[in-house]
Amino acid sequence: MWLLVLAVGAALFEIVRRTLVDTQNPNLVPALLLLGATIVPAAFVTFIRGRRLSFSVGGGTVALIAFVGGVVGITAAGTGEFDALRDLGTLPMLAVGGIEESAKLIAPLLVLLFLRHRRPADGLLIGVASGAGFAALETMGYAFVALVQSQGDLHAVDGLLLLRGLLSPAAHMAWTGLTATALWAAATQHWRLRAVARFVLTFAVAVVLHASWDSFASIPAYVVIGLVSLGLLTFATHRLSARERAALAGSGRLSAGTTTSPRRDLRPSAF
Repeated sequence: MWLLVLAVGAALFEIVRRTLVDTQNPNLVPALLLLGATIVPAAFVTFIRGRRLSFSVGGGTVALIAFVGGVVGITAAGTGEFDALRDLGTLPMLAVGGIEESAKLIAPLLVLLFLRHRRPADGLLIGVASGAGFAALETMGYAFVALVQSQGDLHAVDGLLLLRGLLSPAAHMAWTGLTATALWAAATQHWRLRAVARFVLTFAVAVVLHASWDSFASIPAYVVIGLVSLGLLTFATHRLSARERAALAGSGRLSAGTTTSPRRDLRPSAF
């Protein structure tokens, strides 16, 4: 399914781009930026949704989280970074990472508070969706600035959309997916100290990865940090899958035990 989303999105982007080049109609620019910024994030969310995990949130909810999480996250991050820069006079990359990672968790935290049935896998999907919305809106902003600064050069915009689109699963989406997964795990374990400590550690790792991403700002660094981020996300996904299989096997053994015990009671006594 995710390949279909990616293929259809890429085809639509190319149609809009060719039409824009042929007609020179500036009204098509927003459509071009929207498609270019959302294709890969949407495909990656679909990819996560297709994993063999038990999710209790539907596609409409995921789309709403991506939209609300993106808008709330990017405005909260922008406000926080502006206030910190105004008060401190400088803004370290660790502060940027901390502010943005916190902002992207606002929507998942609200969902967590109001969701009655919590499944650990929901945190992964909701976190990735919130990160996708944030990444898409941020990419649209960068693309718009690049378009203005280049005086309408589509080649500059194409390169930026391609680079940020390909990297988005390994950046914002992976980091928020990790932190939201740890947050959900802490909630499902009734906020036990070990689970909360694991969430704090995961959040700190995400902030460090984010700060490193912004600090080095080079293709080799993006590749290394992206591989680490996706590796951690893959590990978290496999752990969720293993726990679900173990829980399913345990419930199966329990069901087998309850069905066989009455039969033993009905057997005639040896005495």
